[in-house]
Amino acid sequence: MTSADAARARRRHGFRKGHRGEWLAAMALRLKGYRILAVRHRTKAGEIDLIARRGDLVAFVEVKARATLAEAMDAVGPQTQRRIEAAADLWIGRRTDFARLSRRFDIVAVLPWRWPVHVTGAWQGRG
Repeated sequence: MTSADAARARRRHGFRKGHRGEWLAAMALRLKGYRILAVRHRTKAGEIDLIARRGDLVAFVEVKARATLAEAMDAVGPQTQRRIEAAADLWIGRRTDFARLSRRFDIVAVLPWRWPVHVTGAWQGRG
């Protein structure tokens, strides 16, 4: 196997792991009463893993599959937070009926052999 083949195999594995994590996170949120509005929503500012709604709240959710909760939380740094906030602004801007709803930025940590951990209000968005 060449190094290029090994790199492709690692990317494929990471891609599948990410999709599996997003699926598990979406199922966990559904069981908590959220309605999933979008999965892997792409904007020019970046991608939002999950957009979920419960009542008058829209949650913009970053999903991280890591070995520990601390690693998952650390993986969502300030630059990632700004990217998600900008993408959320674009998403809300295109849906004027959602502008009146409360927004929250959450993380769902997908940990090995555990139920996904939903961290609500993982960070405060600007304004």
